[in-house]
Amino acid sequence: MPAELIKIYPENPDERRIRQVVECLKDGGLVIYPTDTVYGLGCDIFNTRAVEKIARIKGIKPQKNDFSFICYDLSHIADYARVGNVAFKMMKRVLPGPYTFILNANNSVPKLLNTNKKTVGIRIPDHNIPREIVKALGNPIVTTSIKDDDEVIEYSTDPELIFEKFQHQVDIVIDGGYGGNIGSTIIKADGDDFEIVREGLGDTSVFL
Repeated sequence: MPAELIKIYPENPDERRIRQVVECLKDGGLVIYPTDTVYGLGCDIFNTRAVEKIARIKGIKPQKNDFSFICYDLSHIADYARVGNVAFKMMKRVLPGPYTFILNANNSVPKLLNTNKKTVGIRIPDHNIPREIVKALGNPIVTTSIKDDDEVIEYSTDPELIFEKFQHQVDIVIDGGYGGNIGSTIIKADGDDFEIVREGLGDTSVFL
């Protein structure tokens, strides 16, 4: 059954549409949604079969993934990661925003996502749609970027074209307008030290 393409406006996300997406996630569905950087593909972090489906789409093993979590706010983070005081203050300063923080995972991270890794990526995007989905769901969602096969354009930005490509692989594609084509800045926070893993949309000067 092909996916459904639904329109949600970022400025004022429709509660009924958000509930529709949340019910899909609870049922083990896969959803493509906009963020403050690029479009992402995600599922409920606690649904093992959904995580495995995403891994198959990406052509990777779940245990060797580079998935991150989208959280609603900083209060979610301590549930899944250990954060030092300096790192927490920095995250409070720059989030919500176009950053992924790589943190030491705790025992609450689902085993499928934490078999070979002791870290987890945390995202709090500056975008109402994914944050409202997570808030209504009650726990984070797995997120991974939608990449394009085109050699020139790394990330797909047009939700209708994304729908055409993934409509038989996912359950819902959210049209939240054109996405960006620059990924998040990835920062590894180990204790009180910061390492810039990848420069993306987020300003790195605050970490230097």
